[in-house]
Amino acid sequence: MPVIRSVKPNVTRDEAIRQFWGRGLSGALRRLALGHLHSVAELYIPFRLFRVRITNDSVSEEKLVALDAVNGSLDLFQFDRIPDGTETISVETRNCPAAVVTDSVLTERITAKLRRVLYSRGFFKMRDLQLHAIPLPDELHIPYWIGFRGSDDRVRISVIDAVRRRPEGAKVRRLVEEWLAKKA
Repeated sequence: MPVIRSVKPNVTRDEAIRQFWGRGLSGALRRLALGHLHSVAELYIPFRLFRVRITNDSVSEEKLVALDAVNGSLDLFQFDRIPDGTETISVETRNCPAAVVTDSVLTERITAKLRRVLYSRGFFKMRDLQLHAIPLPDELHIPYWIGFRGSDDRVRISVIDAVRRRPEGAKVRRLVEEWLAKKA
């Protein structure tokens, strides 16, 4: 089994189970619509770190962002600094999709994603916008919790970001489903 470097999760297995289970009426409705929770598993998605210089009308700033290296479709992670030994753990696991997207493709995708984010904050505030992304040598995994629910003939998955403590949507579910289908 490979040993990977991951950001420390902020959600334990028990907390993930409680979140998947839900509380009160909303939890009961979720179970009714999606089915009973059968099992929970950890998943570690590889992300590539980039140092990005953003120049807008001669004002420059640097950001440290990461994009998933599986297909480059997930939301960006932003860091204040490169996570060090106190913020990361080593994990021996098979539950990690392969990083298959090249640095050049990820550089294009991260630039396009950042450009969309910046323009969405105010297109008319942008003057001679320039983005320069440099891949860093580190690959960093982000932990997720996967909940398997439903009946024997139809299983659905739910995903929780174990760092940001929030449920994930269709992009992450699709990535997980495609990875599971390849493993089967």
